[in-house]
Amino acid sequence: MTAPFIRTSKTAEPCPSGRHSECSVAVATVAKSTATSRVAILLCTYHGQHYLAEQLDSFAAQTHENWEVWASDDGSEDDTHSILEDYKNRWDVGRLSIHFGPGEGFAANFLSLTCNASIDADFYAYSDQDDVWEADKLARAVQWLESVPADVPALYCSRTRLVDAENNGIGVSPLFTKAPGFANALMQNIGGGNTMVFNNAARELLREAGENKSVITHDWWAYMVVTGCGGRVFYDSKPTLRYRQHGDNLVGTNANWAARFKRIRMLFQGRFKHWNDCNIAALLTLEHRLTPESREILQRFARAPGYEPYSSPYPSQTQRYLPPNTAGQYWSGRCCYSRENLTHDYSCNRRSRLHRQ
Repeated sequence: MTAPFIRTSKTAEPCPSGRHSECSVAVATVAKSTATSRVAILLCTYHGQHYLAEQLDSFAAQTHENWEVWASDDGSEDDTHSILEDYKNRWDVGRLSIHFGPGEGFAANFLSLTCNASIDADFYAYSDQDDVWEADKLARAVQWLESVPADVPALYCSRTRLVDAENNGIGVSPLFTKAPGFANALMQNIGGGNTMVFNNAARELLREAGENKSVITHDWWAYMVVTGCGGRVFYDSKPTLRYRQHGDNLVGTNANWAARFKRIRMLFQGRFKHWNDCNIAALLTLEHRLTPESREILQRFARAPGYEPYSSPYPSQTQRYLPPNTAGQYWSGRCCYSRENLTHDYSCNRRSRLHRQ
């Protein structure tokens, strides 16, 4: 069987063509994982009673069995908390711990778990509350992450399989074909947070930046940080989870042209104003960690008509800062959200799950 391809921002072996952006790396077919690496599943919930149990059951079915769940609930008033308690009592001690989120929206909740010093593992997997993981999801991620030196920030992500509310297959997310990189990350997020798994080197960067970041989404932020700081990102073309489309979705998928035109119309209506300046402002707090190439890319990205200059700690840089009244754009290909919808969005939690080609 031919192994699915993975797109990577860095390759372990030299590319035959000498052009890394055109290289793909094959991941061997994963049977049952025997790896001892411990994975902390960072699960954020909010009014998730309808599909949470199925998500938790898919954790238990993982072929990579060394995992633990850290659940952070952001003030649910339905049966979410009781479902979590039921699984905590049902599973072995230490499999599931339950915490109270900051109550400031999904991005803040995920970042609070990411920066929680009491969570200690080899790798960390973001999880939404309403998907279903394929049995080899963690095994595939761990297999690649273990091949990366521990001191190199590394982030794994993948495509998704689309399913309806009853978990019946209805398609797959579009295949992202371009190699990951910082320049790309400034414009779009290629990997949904629900597919992301990352190592301790990547987590330390996110912790250094801190949890009190005004970022649009935690997954887009992770993609920018890892690529900007010289890390590696692998994009797996094999879907590793079942992404549920259901009646609570605020905005549907961007799998068709009608949805994409709607997203563009929202852009010109000003729905994405301030998004880029939020990202740039957050990246400036890690500017000392960015590679010289990434700093130059950030400089060119921010240098545009209407941008106001800011003082960089790097004298050679003549970077500019994006003011609040310029139109930002979140070119993800999953979904686009207005500012008022960025506070609590867990029942669908669909920031950017479909990937734009």
